[in-house]
Amino acid sequence: MRVLIVEDDKGIVDFLLPELQHEGFEVFHAANGRSALEHFEKDAVDIILLDIMLPKLNGLEVLRRIRKTSSVPVIMLTARGETLDKVTGLDSGADDYIAKPFEIEELLARMRAVLRRNAVSDSPLLKVRDVLLNADSMEVSVKSERVDLSKTEYLLLKTFMENKNVVLSRDKIISAVWGEHHYIDENSVDVYVRYLRAKVDEKAGEEYISTVRGIGYVMRDAVNA
Repeated sequence: MRVLIVEDDKGIVDFLLPELQHEGFEVFHAANGRSALEHFEKDAVDIILLDIMLPKLNGLEVLRRIRKTSSVPVIMLTARGETLDKVTGLDSGADDYIAKPFEIEELLARMRAVLRRNAVSDSPLLKVRDVLLNADSMEVSVKSERVDLSKTEYLLLKTFMENKNVVLSRDKIISAVWGEHHYIDENSVDVYVRYLRAKVDEKAGEEYISTVRGIGYVMRDAVNA
């Protein structure tokens, strides 16, 4: 398993490098944004740890360029309390974030969770009625028309499609989409389901995601199933 650390703080790099190598990772390091893109293009890495404040090219721009061609898992390294950086990173396609300073155990747990969520299935295509999701390209279409989703909306839809006809509690949805180590209010699940319905159900002209009162949600592969 290969990991690319994009970080200009030598202290953090010196801390991470031996820990990750001890866990069996092959580790690459880039100290600035341009070097990060060069490593990304030539080295087939499995996960990227990406600092936001970088010389030459900031981390958010690096992330945007990576997301044009790849869905490789990316965990943003943010300054503690910088909520805007976290939100912007997630909206730009980051899989997760962790605030500095952090414990190696928490980072490793987040890496494992992200790698599990991004594991490629035997077939990259998921289909429920007229909704098609391509896990390789991260593209979604409804009735053959492409639909643009945020990263969270995409992961939410993928979770529903992988568990079609299975009623998912809000806790299970939180674990699948945000990970076990995040505290996400259950109301946030309702908000994102509403966003997703506005892009999928309304475009399709029929209900795909149904509310199961008192439990959670389910995506049916047939109307009124």
